[in-house]
Amino acid sequence: MAKKRRNRKKIAIKLPQIIMGCFCALLLVVAGVRLLGEQARIDVADQNVNNQAEVQQNRQAFIKKLAPEAKRLQQTYHVLPSITLAQAILESDWGTSQLATNYHNLFGVKGTDPNQTKVMLTKEYRNGQWVEIRGRFQIYANDQASLAAHAALLANGTSWNTNQYQHVISATNYRTAAAALKQDGYATDPDYPAKLINLIKTYDLEQYDQ
Repeated sequence: MAKKRRNRKKIAIKLPQIIMGCFCALLLVVAGVRLLGEQARIDVADQNVNNQAEVQQNRQAFIKKLAPEAKRLQQTYHVLPSITLAQAILESDWGTSQLATNYHNLFGVKGTDPNQTKVMLTKEYRNGQWVEIRGRFQIYANDQASLAAHAALLANGTSWNTNQYQHVISATNYRTAAAALKQDGYATDPDYPAKLINLIKTYDLEQYDQ
């Protein structure tokens, strides 16, 4: 009987130590899980930063690739390079659209010749809403050809109105030119001028107008 009491006493003395040991072990497990979670969040954040840096590098490369040709075309057609670049960015989604990637069509220009065009789905703003349509789009040999055709269109107008884009050509700053594109019927999107202006300001495209 005395031996059983002694054993119970030993167990009673050790029980708090056992509980404390289990509690400490649990704390260590929780701390480890938190550290792993924090490290995972850091890794995700680092990956996002790296992805954003890569996106910005690609965008700057796109601008620098097109800027010299946009400036050169300005001398002949008088289209502000900032407008040319902003339109190319917006219309082609930084050169990543299928139309731009496969057919060098940076501005969504349509055509009629089956041998020089590709039928694709697109969206247009009609009667206050966006609708999906099938359009026949021009194919170009390279980006430079697409830029030249775009500048010529603005300078020479359409077959039914050679002065259609004269407000764009006569504009001396990008804000006026952006508004003129909507005024002269180039775009159906009511927010088109604002989108161009935002791109020009964000990426300092006005520097190429100098």
